[in-house]
Amino acid sequence: MDSLYLKPNEERRLIKGHLWVFNNELQTVPKNIPAGEIVTLFTHDHRPIGAGFYNPHSLIAFRLLTHPGETPDQAFFRKKILEAAALREKIYPPEETNAWRLVHGESDGLPGLVADRFHQAVVLQAFSAGMDRLLPMISEVIDDLLKPEAIIVRNESALRELEGLPLSKDILKGDRSATVQTIFDAGVFYEVDLYEGQKTGFFLDQRENRRTIRKFSAGADVLDVFANDGGFALNALFAGARSATLVDISEETLNRAQKNARLNKFENFHLMAGDAFALLSRMAEEKKAFDVVVLDPPSFTKSRKNLPAALKAYKKLNKLGLRLIKPGGFLATASCSHHVSEADFFQVIHQAALGAGKQLRLIHKSAQPPDHPVLLAMPETGYLKFACFQVTGG
Repeated sequence: MDSLYLKPNEERRLIKGHLWVFNNELQTVPKNIPAGEIVTLFTHDHRPIGAGFYNPHSLIAFRLLTHPGETPDQAFFRKKILEAAALREKIYPPEETNAWRLVHGESDGLPGLVADRFHQAVVLQAFSAGMDRLLPMISEVIDDLLKPEAIIVRNESALRELEGLPLSKDILKGDRSATVQTIFDAGVFYEVDLYEGQKTGFFLDQRENRRTIRKFSAGADVLDVFANDGGFALNALFAGARSATLVDISEETLNRAQKNARLNKFENFHLMAGDAFALLSRMAEEKKAFDVVVLDPPSFTKSRKNLPAALKAYKKLNKLGLRLIKPGGFLATASCSHHVSEADFFQVIHQAALGAGKQLRLIHKSAQPPDHPVLLAMPETGYLKFACFQVTGG
């Protein structure tokens, strides 16, 4: 292996458990080592740190894989994936669900790799040049361990561009029909298209949060904004909601939500395609009111420099949502923007409530589910904020 050397004292964060080295922390940034190559990292005085991926074209120049004495070979990756699978099997018994995140990148010691299990299919994503180069081997390991009908690669995230990687998708095993799977979660069924659906085909990270709204959905009129495949609305209907209105800008997405509603034999739902901000404004003008409003938007920022604009958007969205809630009703609201802290998120919700003339009582807050674990040494692995409020006033 080639060798890299840190500047003096730059090993401290790694010793505490972080897995990244930025390019300005290296003594030199060699240009002759290919992106994604596995190299050995040393301190400035030649003490070994471990082996990992190097990328001279990325701000994150090195991602740590192993510690001294470990070899990053196929057996290493097999061991890591087995450990990740064992954790998920403890968390989610088979009678509860047949879909979960199998590998959550750095949190599972596999930096830059995401693997989602959907019944008899697995979807892979690589966010680092090193994992991108190893996808054929990782696919082989997963195929041997899990024997899925299909393995799909969904490398369409803009985050890949930060590593100098192209966007693409492919089916490594199985045919197109095998990429459509029926999954279930706590009594609710979904047909997911793992080749065409958003992200890896379905948002697994709101699993527990979708279940949470069941507690106050019985007999309620529910508005699910940014509904995607209908997860929140379907859980509300499962709990006995009187009606569910699903809002999303994508008609294709709403068609999938409709198919999922019918799969569960739900009938009292309504679909609205269009821009969420415009539709919420129109509903407010029409004096529409709901017992429960769910706001689950996409990330409003991928970088810290755009944080002020993102906070402004969250405030506007939550203010619009609050104007539609009946006194004593409930707001369930989320942010998946890593750069938005929980404190910032709650602050903009409070400001939105003041602007809407509402009073809020926090009754529940949570983050991402246990199959998306957070590595305490790496705040970057935590991103999801979710909260439920009872709404009074106005």
